[in-house]
Amino acid sequence: MSATLSSHILDTHLGTPAADIAVRLHRVPDSGDTILLAHGTTNHDGRVTPDAWQFESSIDDTERQLDTGRYTVTFDTQAYFDAQQLTAFYPQVVIDFVIKDASHYHVPLLLSAHGYSTYRGS
Repeated sequence: MSATLSSHILDTHLGTPAADIAVRLHRVPDSGDTILLAHGTTNHDGRVTPDAWQFESSIDDTERQLDTGRYTVTFDTQAYFDAQQLTAFYPQVVIDFVIKDASHYHVPLLLSAHGYSTYRGS
């Protein structure tokens, strides 16, 4: 059994979804060295759906399972704000979270040029 993961970014300054943001998913094993599992890009609605993750070619089928453990999602916010010609305080946002069971995990990001917040969504 494995969990599924999605994300959604809303630009709170513009009041719109944040499209075309590069997102990376890492597993954080007990050793602490992160392992890049997958990457994606937010769609026109600011979402990365569970089926939109592109797993790295070096990752085998068992590693593609989102089992219990610690993970990070990294959002490349610098490129997004550069495209809008805005100076941003955070060049990237890293959200560190734990998967505890095989349910669906949704990691939303509320974003502006000088701040962000997140929570466990549904």
